[in-house]
Amino acid sequence: MLWGQYYRDALAVHLKPCLAKLYGFHFLKIGQLSAELVTDDCPISHQVNVALQGDNLQVRADPLHLPFESKSIDGCLLAHTLSWSHDPHRILREVDRVLIDDGWLIITGFNPISMLGVGKLLPGLHRSIPLNSRMFSQVRLLDWLSLLNYELIQRRRFQVLPWRRQGGEVISKHLPALGCLTIMVARKRTLPLTMNPARKALGKTQLRPVVGATRHCRHSDED
Repeated sequence: MLWGQYYRDALAVHLKPCLAKLYGFHFLKIGQLSAELVTDDCPISHQVNVALQGDNLQVRADPLHLPFESKSIDGCLLAHTLSWSHDPHRILREVDRVLIDDGWLIITGFNPISMLGVGKLLPGLHRSIPLNSRMFSQVRLLDWLSLLNYELIQRRRFQVLPWRRQGGEVISKHLPALGCLTIMVARKRTLPLTMNPARKALGKTQLRPVVGATRHCRHSDED
């Protein structure tokens, strides 16, 4: 589909600065669209395409069951993978399992608060591609990531007009919140991102000295 090529090409362009910041040894591109994207700008040279079907795949596997050891991957790309999954929470848990501590996670998807998102409300169009995909707001994705203790590093939205390869610059520049495509970059953290008030208070608690009691007992024995 020509529209799909426009979305894919625009996504590849906007992903370049995000990928350039990654580092590590192993990078997973999970999902059919992730495998189609050109990620030569990513410094991680060993890249593995994982999906159930499609071209240019190194591993054919279900994203719900990644055939990799725990904490063995430095970065993962989920290009619209959650949008076409019946269980996005499980995919995130699988990605969290294989990612190392401080590993990188990039998520892309469609913005429900956009002209494209409004199209899901129109009768007869909500079943067509890409309107039949699941669209998650950035707030919802942030909630999921926070539960897994991920820190948001970068997020952006931009507009692509499906009938024009170069289009949507006005909305992308002046009204980015209404952009149809969204990108989020997060890192897996091992320490809690927010301090627990109870733990903080406990850390300030000091034990009362017992030296005086010991000294008192010693004087009693001498008497």
